[in-house]
Amino acid sequence: MRFEAPWWFLLLAALPLLSWLRRRYFREAVFTYSSLTLVKGITEIRRSRAAAVLAGLRWVALVLLIVALARPQIGQGSAPLRASGIDIVIALDLSGSMRAEDFQMNGERVNRVRIAKDVIERFLDKRVSDRIGLVVFASSAYIASPPTLDHGFVRRNLDRMDVLNEPGTAIGSALSAAVNRLRELKSKSRIVILMTDGQNNAGKVTPLTAADAAKALGVKVYTIGVGTHGTAPTPVGQDPFTGQMRYQNVPVDIDEPTLQEISSRTGAKYYRADTTETLRNIYSEIDQLEKTEAVTKRFAYWEEIMPYFAGAGLFLLLLEIVLGQTVWRKLP
Repeated sequence: MRFEAPWWFLLLAALPLLSWLRRRYFREAVFTYSSLTLVKGITEIRRSRAAAVLAGLRWVALVLLIVALARPQIGQGSAPLRASGIDIVIALDLSGSMRAEDFQMNGERVNRVRIAKDVIERFLDKRVSDRIGLVVFASSAYIASPPTLDHGFVRRNLDRMDVLNEPGTAIGSALSAAVNRLRELKSKSRIVILMTDGQNNAGKVTPLTAADAAKALGVKVYTIGVGTHGTAPTPVGQDPFTGQMRYQNVPVDIDEPTLQEISSRTGAKYYRADTTETLRNIYSEIDQLEKTEAVTKRFAYWEEIMPYFAGAGLFLLLLEIVLGQTVWRKLP
C-alpha cells in the first residue's frame, strides 16, 4: 500500500489543536435559562453520552477524509522482475522542425515525432528490465518521466507528447537535464540517448559542456541525428481555399560534428537516421548493450482506494448530522 499525496497527512497534526480550540472557545450551553430553579426537576438527570458519540463520529470522519486526500493505493499483480544494471534516459527533440514529414510508416508519410515515438515504444518493449526515463526539449528541457521500471508510466507520458510551440533547440540543456536524472542512480551503466534534428541555438548550457559533465559522471551519450539528407517536406499550414495541408521543402540542418563529438567524449557512438528502418536498426544496436541481472519485485498497477475512505468519511458525517437532529437532538 502507498499514498500518492502523503503531504495531506500534515492536516492530522491540526486536529488536536482544533479540538482544543473548540472546547476552549466554542462550547455551547445545553440550556439557556436565567436560573437553574426553572429546571430544578431535571438537574439531577445523568449526563448523556450522545454528545461524545457525535463528536467522535465527526473526528473519525475528518480523519478518513484526510486519508482519502492522501490518495491511498494498493499494489496489484506483484511479480518478480529481473532488473538490469543499466539506467537509460531518452532525450527527445520536440522543436518545430520535428514536424517535417520525411519518414514513412505502414506506407504513409509521417513526421519525425511520430516515428520517434513508435521506435521508442518498441525499445521500451525490449528493455523491460531497465530503468528508463524521458526528457523532451525545444528551447527548454522538461522532465517527462524520471528513470523507472514502470514502462507503462513512461509510455503514457510519451503518448501525450507532441511538437512544442517554442522557438529554438536547447541540446545542451536537454543533455544536462538527462544527465542530472542519472547522477544519483547507482548502476553498472548509465546511458543517454539523444535524438535531435537540428543545432543548439537556445539554452544556457552548451552541448560540449554538458558532454564533459556526462563524461565526468561516467554517463555514455548515444546521439542520433534524425532527418533525411538535403531537404524535407514540412507542413506550413492549410490552403484557405482547398483546406489541404501545404508543404515546403526545408533544408535539413543537423549539427553532426557536435553530436559526433558528444558521443566521442563520452565513449559512445553517433548515428544518422535518415529512414525508418535505419532508426529502428539504431535502437536495435543500442539494445545490445551489456546487462547484469538481479531479481526485484514490481507491482503491475496500483488500484485507487481513495473512494472507500472518502465514502466512509462522508457517511459518518451524514450519520452525525442525522443523529444530532433526531434521536439525540439537544435543547434548544
